[in-house]
Amino acid sequence: MLNINNKLAACLDVAKKYEWLLDSYVLDFYVDDHWSKLPQSWRHHLEDLPVKQLSDLLQHRETVVTARVSWPLELLALRQVLRSLCIKRSPNKLIDVALPSCPLLEHRKLKHMFMKCVKPKKAHEIKRMAAICARSCQQTSTMFVIDFGAGVGHLARVLGYGYGINVCCLEMQTALNEQALAIDAKLESVATKHLDASETTHFKRPAHLTQRLSNDTTPEHFIESIRQAFQLSDTDFSFGIIGLHPCGDLSATLMRMFLSCKQAKFLNFVGCCYQKMSTQSTQPQMKLHGYPLSSQLQIADNAQLSYEAREIACHAMESYYDRLQVGDYEYLKIHSLRAAAERIIVQHLPDLRHSALRNVKHAPGMSFNDYFQKATEGTQFALIQAGSSDQIEADLLHWRRIVCFYTLRLMLAPLVESIILYDRELFLLENGIYFCYLFCCDLFANILCLLSRLSSDHRINFRSSHFTKKSYHQRHKELTWRKVAIEAHLKV
Repeated sequence: MLNINNKLAACLDVAKKYEWLLDSYVLDFYVDDHWSKLPQSWRHHLEDLPVKQLSDLLQHRETVVTARVSWPLELLALRQVLRSLCIKRSPNKLIDVALPSCPLLEHRKLKHMFMKCVKPKKAHEIKRMAAICARSCQQTSTMFVIDFGAGVGHLARVLGYGYGINVCCLEMQTALNEQALAIDAKLESVATKHLDASETTHFKRPAHLTQRLSNDTTPEHFIESIRQAFQLSDTDFSFGIIGLHPCGDLSATLMRMFLSCKQAKFLNFVGCCYQKMSTQSTQPQMKLHGYPLSSQLQIADNAQLSYEAREIACHAMESYYDRLQVGDYEYLKIHSLRAAAERIIVQHLPDLRHSALRNVKHAPGMSFNDYFQKATEGTQFALIQAGSSDQIEADLLHWRRIVCFYTLRLMLAPLVESIILYDRELFLLENGIYFCYLFCCDLFANILCLLSRLSSDHRINFRSSHFTKKSYHQRHKELTWRKVAIEAHLKV
């Protein structure tokens, strides 16, 4: 079995080989003639392939039986390489067995208060994350949790009122904190009417702070903020760090803060928006970046990932796989309409290439003119006449080509995500954090957990040649058992 160093190096080699595909936006499909970039054997095979069979390229489990398709040899080899190198996305049923339950989430009067105005996907993520955090608190005997980017506090309420855990919410927007306080008060009022006093003894009202965490935030300032929020007499306390969708660099910032605070016992977060992470090439003036984190990748020549590559890594191929399987082709045509609109924008206003348009839900029989009018409404492109040129009609006839091209890019998405996660894994190893993977892939979410522990009598077999025992002891003078459930990666 390849160790993380070799696996990461192999992933980067594959990403470099298919850089031309990863760095090609689908909306530029017609403008840059992406179809011509594909190898001739690929084009010949994909041209007449039924759209449903494209789903074979997105299967992440080798046990799935598929229809016999005579794929080009290179695509077959690529699919096999991706299966061997990428982090496994198969469900881990043992996770559900070990997670604690929260009866109040099923209470006929209170369950709506916990998830008021929350979409089903987000509600699933909140319940899942809360259960994982509750288990982390149980196993580390930690009763304080810090929720970064808490928003209006949905996750914090499940933890505080559902599981009886002290939560401090850090949110940079004052308005969201005010809304959170109002919802807390309403939930307590409803609970008073429908629960006995004995059923509310475990309630812990979340604390809400208007505060922003950055790379400039010192551990001392961070710890003091927590002490004041919980009204503790000293800093001799332990806590866990959590975050539901910390955007871009915030994930790396949480990891660094976790490593800097001896009181931090676990870290659970759901990383998102990889494309917004800072890098040395995009923000050279910054001292610390969101990627890469590990010493190995910081000195590697081929470690850079483009904005386009990191953006496609945020897409979940499971959802697209399902759409291909059920024949949801009308939905798939929306990419073709957007690419045709980009051609018109480039023709009239080339300096405004890749500008944002309004989201339009495709409807059966929708014409390009209807789409373009809705997509540009209220934008600077509203006065552009879409027209009915022969070029547009010709473009739209090839919507299946765009589906093929997007499927090929999406096939590589787990590779880019794995590179980012392997880099974070290696970063933790370099800093003395030892762990194992738990991965759960279900209807709405992918949750990746890393379990970590340290002990003064525990010898760790570090797999990074850039880490020494001397630096390990310098960074960790006090070695205690620690557990981290990190990078709970939830995606649509």
